[in-house]
Amino acid sequence: MAPVTGYWIAGEASRSDETFDVHHPYDGSPVGTACYATDADVERAVAAAHACRGEFAALPAHARASALDHVSRRLAERAEEIARLITAENGKPIFWARAEVDRAVSTFRWGAEEARRWSGELQRLDTDTGANGRMALVRRVPRGPVLGIAPFNFPLNLAVHKVAPALAAGVPIVLKPAPKTPLTALVLGEILAETALPTGSWSVITTTDEKAPELVADPRLPVVSFTGSGPVGWSIRDAVPRKHVTLELGGNAAVVVDSDWTDLDFAANRIATFAMYQAGQSCISVQRVYVHRDVHDDFAERLVKAVEAQGTGNPISEEARVGPLIDVTAAERVEQWVGEAVDAGAEVLTGGVRDGSTYAPTVLTGAPEDSRVSCEEVFGPVLVVEPVDSVDDGFARVNASRYGLQAGVFTRDLQLAFRAAAELEVGGVVIGDVPSFRADQMPYGGVKESGSGREGVRAAMNDLTEEHVTVLTGIAV
Repeated sequence: MAPVTGYWIAGEASRSDETFDVHHPYDGSPVGTACYATDADVERAVAAAHACRGEFAALPAHARASALDHVSRRLAERAEEIARLITAENGKPIFWARAEVDRAVSTFRWGAEEARRWSGELQRLDTDTGANGRMALVRRVPRGPVLGIAPFNFPLNLAVHKVAPALAAGVPIVLKPAPKTPLTALVLGEILAETALPTGSWSVITTTDEKAPELVADPRLPVVSFTGSGPVGWSIRDAVPRKHVTLELGGNAAVVVDSDWTDLDFAANRIATFAMYQAGQSCISVQRVYVHRDVHDDFAERLVKAVEAQGTGNPISEEARVGPLIDVTAAERVEQWVGEAVDAGAEVLTGGVRDGSTYAPTVLTGAPEDSRVSCEEVFGPVLVVEPVDSVDDGFARVNASRYGLQAGVFTRDLQLAFRAAAELEVGGVVIGDVPSFRADQMPYGGVKESGSGREGVRAAMNDLTEEHVTVLTGIAV
């Protein structure tokens, strides 16, 4: 019998008798066995987070930074082991799993650096006659313990984007990883347990999604940070309107390729790679491509070749770049959506074939704008390429979406780049590259139905805290 991986309550290892198995998305083989946290242990985690909130907020910056530095180092030391675990439970190719671990190492390092910089600012108040001799010290203080709910598609790095900013800002966190991919987050708990962080400052609990509403509603967790599907995210906000809720939800990221972009191979390869790189299971995977008509035919041919060059197969293979979806049900849904688009007039330029949980990298053209592959989040290795008569037409097509996470614009025109930044209704615009680019220290998040609040270490620390003002009186300003 395989050993059972326990969960972490207030920094201590715990187990229960209610176990569940984790299977490899590629072939269904067993990966490991975890156990669900008991109701008593969940209560213990929440109570401990609430009890330690004052102690943790007062912990010296060097202590928080030292713990974060330790986690960064240990992730780097165990990088290959953790990457292979990510591939096993999530199905992403080992090439991308290693990149995910590298990003997590960097995110914790940024957390340590931000913890040391977390100081506040002084404001002189004698700008008005009634405030002579007064100065304000403005600091950010924790709103209270946070419930972090992480998704399956980046089982390490999106958990890290909950944990690292919270610990850097002195905010206790109760982390709930996705039930399909809990093992990586539990290894993160193993590393966190090596630090001297206060008891209660963190927990990693494995619960079913059905039990999540109880945690969301608990008044001792006044902040909820959720990454996942739109319907679930908005239902959380509706359920707790008086809580501070940050949502990183879905998207159907678009790219505009202008006629002035001369390196079509570069654009085609970048788009192909980042439409398919997590089997399309990324909120900022390229899904829609709008190409100026002057270069469309040439570009579309190059794009199809670049997509067909993406290596598929067993994700542990060093050559694989596109792995399976998280399960057969997800692949069947993608197959259905593509079929609907074809029935409505779309043409399959390459791909369009499912094999179990794997869906072949697919390029469509002529998909109606109201087809689900165009207007919803496919969350699979499918992209739609269409000609546009002008950049204005392309921008209008980007903005027609009810989502707005990030967009990419391939142009050499500096004025157009600034126009894109001003006119595109998204949280971030990437010039000269795909919308899938993300540096983990930069603010990251969406508008419209893509969510609210921002990730990125410093931005997330701001979301988890609020301003507190101390006015000093009778001093020499």
